[in-house]
Amino acid sequence: MRKVKIFDTTLRDGEQAPGCSMHVEEKCEMAHRLERLGVDVIEAGFAAASPGDAEAIAAVATRVKETAVASLARANKHDIDASYAALKGAASPLLHVVISTSDLHIEHKLRMTRQQVLEAIAESAAYAHSLCPDVEYSFEDATRSDRAFLAECVRIALKVGASTVNIPDTVGYAVPAEMADLISYLRREVPELEGKGLSTHCHNDMGLAVANSVAAVSAGATQVECTVNGIGERAGNAALEEIVMALRTRADVFGVETGVNTKQIYRASRTLSRITGIPVPPNKAIVGSNAFAHESGIHQHGILADRRTYEIIAPADVGAGDEKIVLGKHSGRHAFEEYLQSLGYAFDQARIDDFFADFKALCDRKKEISSDDVEAIIMHKAAAIPEVYTLSAFVVNSGNVISSTATVTLDRQGEKREGVAMGDGPVDAAFKAVESVTGLKMKLDDYSIRSVSEGGDALGEVSIRVTCGDRQYIGKGLSTDIIESSLLAYVNAVNRILASDRRDENA
Repeated sequence: MRKVKIFDTTLRDGEQAPGCSMHVEEKCEMAHRLERLGVDVIEAGFAAASPGDAEAIAAVATRVKETAVASLARANKHDIDASYAALKGAASPLLHVVISTSDLHIEHKLRMTRQQVLEAIAESAAYAHSLCPDVEYSFEDATRSDRAFLAECVRIALKVGASTVNIPDTVGYAVPAEMADLISYLRREVPELEGKGLSTHCHNDMGLAVANSVAAVSAGATQVECTVNGIGERAGNAALEEIVMALRTRADVFGVETGVNTKQIYRASRTLSRITGIPVPPNKAIVGSNAFAHESGIHQHGILADRRTYEIIAPADVGAGDEKIVLGKHSGRHAFEEYLQSLGYAFDQARIDDFFADFKALCDRKKEISSDDVEAIIMHKAAAIPEVYTLSAFVVNSGNVISSTATVTLDRQGEKREGVAMGDGPVDAAFKAVESVTGLKMKLDDYSIRSVSEGGDALGEVSIRVTCGDRQYIGKGLSTDIIESSLLAYVNAVNRILASDRRDENA
């Protein structure tokens, strides 16, 4: 059966979605999850975009051992050099070079002629290949490009060293039949594609990204570029989980397979959701909480008789529906470590000790511990940023007949600092008290809270988005107490701002 590669761009194109920016450690944690998932390529970022992006790519490149790691670069020496420098520590580096090929982009974005574009492709592809044997060349806005010119661009890139060419539907303009026809046209008109990779990268502006991706595969594409949960610019990218499960479930139609371990899909989806603070919609295909729920009496009767009546994918196929209660207050460190391994985590002993201490502390606050609780602890701890401030203590008074007040004590490198404030409700008062300590003025753009697990003593995860200066930052907090969770999220946002300021100073 023909193999189709999965090129994951969650950490690059996906991160470009508003509110999806990730810290270095969060990118590394997600990269580990993607490696466990079994994708063929992890695009870790755009090195020339910022020192922070280059740092994150370098960190991912050194930690990922079994998967190729890519960095995006525009068709110029500066970008390619920046990408190669960031990828030097990778076991399998891949340089991903991009240039626009539609007349609209050539004239108004690049301000070049077609001939200049051809020359830029030849020069940049050859230079990239001189540094790295694995080069992918992308032709932005390919689906709105003149086909004959696009074919010439593909020929040149392949001739001078590209091992894969990528055909993006950059603005989600194509329809499935059109995408399949374009891939067939290129395979027919560019014989140099024989033995080379032919990829597609579809956006979801009209809700057709997955349909266009699988149409490209049916026409002979050998690689699909996608993101977990379909995150990305504007309406997002093609969703990895939907593409993989469509190809697997309808192998009779597509006749292809991927190397993805589908049992890791659900966990990868939840990991990304926790990192970005963006919840998965309940009706999301494959990974939504309602994906395998059956409310209709007719459906329930059929499911009880034979699950295949209304389920074409079993929850276990994507790693959903696992046993919830796994550990308790009497569980020992060995059992905890074995459980982490069963979830696909690999940490050194010091970090496991750290997680175990938090687990035991949670056991004192909850009667039953679920797998979601354990993973929440790991996610919040594993992706932690350097802490300038930590929450030491707080007292909040609130009610419908008194003004809300908060007293918050923060620890800054051993020094206790206290702030007192009044606010419009307990959370607002607590946030203002934090601001009085840190001196940072932040505008709260979004606040959300969700239950990580079940029961009255469930862990509550608060995600916030704030603006400080001209940038947006995410903050996350986790506790069985929603006020504490909110405070932890706000302090987390403060630490992100301070970490970003330090990176800017060092740039």
